[in-house]
Amino acid sequence: MPTSTLPTFRLTAATGLHRGDRAYQQDQVEVIQHDRVQGCSLAIVADGMGGKSGGRKAADQVLLTGHQIFERFVPLKDDAADLLRQLVMESHLMIKLTAITAEEEPHSTVAAFVVQPNLDCDVVHAGDSRVYHFRGAEMLKRTIDHSFVQRLIDEGKISEEAANTHPQSNLLTGCLGTHADPPLALWHIDKLEPGDTLLACSDGLWHYFTPKELGAIVHALPPREASEMLVSKARQRARGGGDNLSLAMVRIDALK
Repeated sequence: MPTSTLPTFRLTAATGLHRGDRAYQQDQVEVIQHDRVQGCSLAIVADGMGGKSGGRKAADQVLLTGHQIFERFVPLKDDAADLLRQLVMESHLMIKLTAITAEEEPHSTVAAFVVQPNLDCDVVHAGDSRVYHFRGAEMLKRTIDHSFVQRLIDEGKISEEAANTHPQSNLLTGCLGTHADPPLALWHIDKLEPGDTLLACSDGLWHYFTPKELGAIVHALPPREASEMLVSKARQRARGGGDNLSLAMVRIDALK
């Protein structure tokens, strides 16, 4: 569990990854610590799609691109939103190139955030992998999926509850690697506070929880234990029919 220390805060990170009941693992997840500046992290969740090799190659490409871009990033000087735009667009282009050799057309979602040493935070996502921002146990905000059922919710045709069991709940309206450019959905958090938690996760995880349940778990437990509990509960609730699942979590704690 990587930990970096700030003068008055501690950032504690954890990840979780499980194949679920699928034959192949196509999710990828990582929290990358900046190698030159303490208190700066990039968290990435990528849910690959497109056959046993295609989806994994697409998700791998998102993480590889993230590493390359983050190595060049100068915290508190460079624009973190620009870094996340580059992550989306460069990953998208590289995934399209890998399609030449993949068994099927590879695609991937992405949900990512950068936490800086001054506790500014920038978030990006494309597809139905999400980022949640909790303050204590309360959800302040989450990303809005680029999916067919989210469009139905926006149009008032179905409820949030009905979306989870809709037969077309897995249809995306935007992601990486498609012919169309991916959506660029960015969000800036001016200042994280002690007790805040950021959670990025694939639909294989969030599908099984309400925001209230997620908030209760990330608030009550340290990130590593919270991660283990979320994976365990998702597996129980999947009842043998679960997708790949992945999560990346960063919590801000005041130093005692």
